[in-house]
Amino acid sequence: MTGSRTQMVDREGLIELHVEDDVRESPRFNDDIAPTQASERTWSKWNIAALWVGMSICVPTYTLGGVLTAYFGLSVGEALFAILLANVIVLIPLTLNAFPGTKFGIPFPVVLRSSFGILGSNVPCLVRALVGCGWFGIQTMFGGLAIHLLLSELIPDWAALGGVGEVIGFFVFGAMNLYVVIRGAESIKWLETLAAPLLLAVGIGLMMWAWPNMSMTELLAQPPSRPEGASVYGYFFAGLTAMVGFWATLSLNIPDFSRFAKSQKDQIVGQIIGLPLTMFFFAALGVVLTAASENLVGQTVADPVRLIGYIDSPFWVIMAMLLIIIATISTNTASNIVSPTNDFQNIAPKLINQTRGVLMTGAVGVLLMGYDLLQKAGVIAPGVSLEQMYSNWLLGYSSLLGPIAGIMAVDYFLIKKQRLDVPSLYMDHHTYPAVNMAGFIAFGVPVALTLLSLLTGTMNWFYDYGWFTGSALGAVIYYLASQALATSPQAGPAPLAASEVVK
Repeated sequence: MTGSRTQMVDREGLIELHVEDDVRESPRFNDDIAPTQASERTWSKWNIAALWVGMSICVPTYTLGGVLTAYFGLSVGEALFAILLANVIVLIPLTLNAFPGTKFGIPFPVVLRSSFGILGSNVPCLVRALVGCGWFGIQTMFGGLAIHLLLSELIPDWAALGGVGEVIGFFVFGAMNLYVVIRGAESIKWLETLAAPLLLAVGIGLMMWAWPNMSMTELLAQPPSRPEGASVYGYFFAGLTAMVGFWATLSLNIPDFSRFAKSQKDQIVGQIIGLPLTMFFFAALGVVLTAASENLVGQTVADPVRLIGYIDSPFWVIMAMLLIIIATISTNTASNIVSPTNDFQNIAPKLINQTRGVLMTGAVGVLLMGYDLLQKAGVIAPGVSLEQMYSNWLLGYSSLLGPIAGIMAVDYFLIKKQRLDVPSLYMDHHTYPAVNMAGFIAFGVPVALTLLSLLTGTMNWFYDYGWFTGSALGAVIYYLASQALATSPQAGPAPLAASEVVK
């Protein structure tokens, strides 16, 4: 690295990289994954809080209470407490892994180059990208259904299209999402900031609509579905793990957003304000509305999009569908498109820019939902809905991401001691190796144990508590492996030399 040609400027604890030819000409660099400059770090704590409100208010969050009561054997009260506690716990990896993004202005794939190597970072990046593309397809299916129901109210003949109308809605909604991300980070910031108060107001309104039609006392008194006399602890911690896993993906790629934060205080406070209570409130809303749906529409309906479709008022159906579309766009753009876009760019930055990364995310998301789309269009016979299958698969798959979260935190805080040679993160054959074996050992062992548990039915506790066991084991193994390999120049920490920093 040539310090005289590429300077790093320390501005009140945030490092700004002035990129010149030595980095700009590297095959590992493009302008879209370059470190953000001071002028680009405009996200306040309220913008970050709004980001989390926009991501949390979505159809999957609405269904979490029902998932915990139906599949994890919890009572309603236990389920809501598990959701609140899980989102307090997940703040720990979220805020820790956001630190390098805020300090150095670098996105998730570039942060990973420190712990997995310049080329090795592509493996965990693609693991994360696949999960994001899968969720993009599922959320787009929900959004496409909302568009179909909206057009059915506005154009009477549209309803006759049935599944074909939902497929058309899928592609229209997907295109809307991709357009927002192609416009850039400022577009996402303003979408989330404008949507957040509107979505909260709608949530409060729906709660007021449903509240008179159900008894919270009776709801909380309902017995759990687990076997009578069974201990609550095993069921509770399994459900807690699943709820932590809900944001396992964002606990990794949070640098994609924190790189735009004004300060570390803004990213920390914004996440604390925006995440736990919003998740708890909207999950509670799902429980209340589902319980009230029998009185409201004459049958129990757990899907909010279909529940609103039963309302006998075209005006309110139209308004509700518009708001669901806004809510799903605000979730989908930030949660499921930004990270895969950056991850795909990391493969070949000179060939894949942001626009191409966005289009690749959309294409993979469509392919993952291809069977369901063909089923809705009537091309193949109706069968098992892949929406639920993919949801279950992705929630389980997210437990494999726990080791990466642990590795990232240990690498930045304990191994590198919050000091990164940022120019070398964008260049081959400099401070960082092409592949960091410590990262792959720490990732491979927990993943192997998780797969062993799934395939053999042994060590069920390791899979049931997969995010906790995976992240803890990954962190410990990475620390030990890094120390053991420290004799190799390629595996050691990469401090930022004082001569390379201009204050």
